[in-house]
Amino acid sequence: MAQPAMEESKKLQGETVTKLRILSHDLSNYIETIMQASYLLAQAKLDENNKRWLDLIDKASQDAARVNREIREILRSQN
Repeated sequence: MAQPAMEESKKLQGETVTKLRILSHDLSNYIETIMQASYLLAQAKLDENNKRWLDLIDKASQDAARVNREIREILRSQN
């Protein structure tokens, strides 16, 4: 009897990993858009206050990209 429950658990885990991969891919696209916009804004002449905001956005997007890469590494190990 434990066999069907185990198979169901593996299926659920597989579905969860698949869904997380899709979400991580989508998140990568959003982060890339923010990073590109940040780069383009950095080309403009900004006052010091706006440069600080831009630095905050740039740092946060880089941190988000790093975390997302770590998530993707974990998901790759689930094969």
